[in-house]
Amino acid sequence: MQKFPFLILSTWLFVALVSPLGALEVNSHFSEHMVLQRGMEVPVWGTAAAGSEVTVTFADQTVSGTVHASGKWRVLLPSMAASADGKKMTVAGDGKVIAIADVLVGDVWVGSGQSNMAGKVASYSKKDETLARLVENAPYPKIRLMNGGPKPVWKLATAENINGFSAILFAFGERLQRDLDVPIGMIVGAVGGTPSGYWIPSEVYESSKQAKAEVAEFAKAWDPEKAMKQHEAKVALWERRVAEATAAGEKPKGRKPSPPVDPGASTRGGKIGGLFDKYIRNSVGYGIRGVLWDQGEAGSGIFGLDQHTCMSELIRGWRELWGQGNFPFLFVQKPSGMGNAFSNEDPITREANAFQALPEKDPVGDGGGRYLYTRLMLDNENSWMVPAIDLGPTIHPLNKWGYGNRAAEAALQMAYQVEGIQAYGPIYDSHRIDGNKVSVRFTQTGRGLTIRHSDALQGFTLAGKDGVWHWANATISDDDTVTVSSGAVPSPTQVRFAYAKDRTWANLFNKDGLPALAFTTE
Repeated sequence: MQKFPFLILSTWLFVALVSPLGALEVNSHFSEHMVLQRGMEVPVWGTAAAGSEVTVTFADQTVSGTVHASGKWRVLLPSMAASADGKKMTVAGDGKVIAIADVLVGDVWVGSGQSNMAGKVASYSKKDETLARLVENAPYPKIRLMNGGPKPVWKLATAENINGFSAILFAFGERLQRDLDVPIGMIVGAVGGTPSGYWIPSEVYESSKQAKAEVAEFAKAWDPEKAMKQHEAKVALWERRVAEATAAGEKPKGRKPSPPVDPGASTRGGKIGGLFDKYIRNSVGYGIRGVLWDQGEAGSGIFGLDQHTCMSELIRGWRELWGQGNFPFLFVQKPSGMGNAFSNEDPITREANAFQALPEKDPVGDGGGRYLYTRLMLDNENSWMVPAIDLGPTIHPLNKWGYGNRAAEAALQMAYQVEGIQAYGPIYDSHRIDGNKVSVRFTQTGRGLTIRHSDALQGFTLAGKDGVWHWANATISDDDTVTVSSGAVPSPTQVRFAYAKDRTWANLFNKDGLPALAFTTE
């Protein structure tokens, strides 16, 4: 039996405790139907009388510890292999025994973000036949669900419970369970229309040197008087439109413009870190395999703070507070759609945009939103973007089953290192300039580079020292390299691919059927 003689708890455990100090209680996450994380020491915690001893028994393992003077206790169960056999956990202390039935051991994933993560199975299964069939085939005894928040409860994946759960997260977990054949637990906390600044822990933001430096640099050019005059003009215009609509007997449209805020403040009135506190903080410390994040349209929500910086610090902060090292952090690419697919017959990509002819002019300058997510993946260790360019358009894509499965493939390839899984199309690795030609080398080429939908390779542009971009001719040199040139750019200095919001004309893929990611060498 392992014994922890005196347990001093880290700050992340001083949350979500379920009873007055003194009586033995276990944190609400430890309840019937839960899934414990395999392959790591598993924290179990709660409250009890200070100085008393608490003993936790599970799967022929017993650990004990003495309760801290604060009334909080925490013990660590030794690492366990996956098990789909429901077992009982008992927590005993101070003359009381708490029995928790039907506990499995497998992998636990947390899902968070905004509306595309919050969207329920019940809503999307009406538009997604594959998702509807999953509901019809319920229950899934090896899958357990929890909606995070003040009162989290583990639930079996019955048809009724699935319908009230995140569509993308359920599709993600179902694929993982099917491929890995281990129990899967999923915890979701997401709210539609919310910026990432609401989900970054407030203490992480306040202590972030990178975030503070970026806001300070932005503030140097910030003119509050000018901003207030612009705001007053917007309010006057809004008031005039309201008066006109009222006089015409119509309902006024739009909200009254919000006043400007200072650099570093929330732009939308919500508390920085407020949704993390409400939906995620009480799960911090529970043993997990990783996080799946789907958010981006709302940006950072912090005035003067770039989404790339905010998300990088959010990823770092979640990992630090959880205390499990650099666990996998997957995030869905935004904005979604506006790219063609290798094949619309694949159920994952059935909603993709159709291939289009190349525009006459290069759509210069509107690809930064796409490349931002690639940069997040490249700049943050063990963080993986879920490519979504070929999964269908609109703010709320209909094929949530496809999104969940693409996310699962990214996890299987990168987090689980499963052989034979390819979730990514070609990713820029390096380039070499030789006279009027540029050779671009890619990683994630799978079985090799290929062209789709056209005899010509489309989507590459070149620029010289003048910074003017021109469409370029491109040919596949070998399985991982493309050679690019343009008569309009005799001395190229930079190269791009698919650097546009609408990239339905870009047609470089790997032979595994996945589109190349946009990039720029600037």
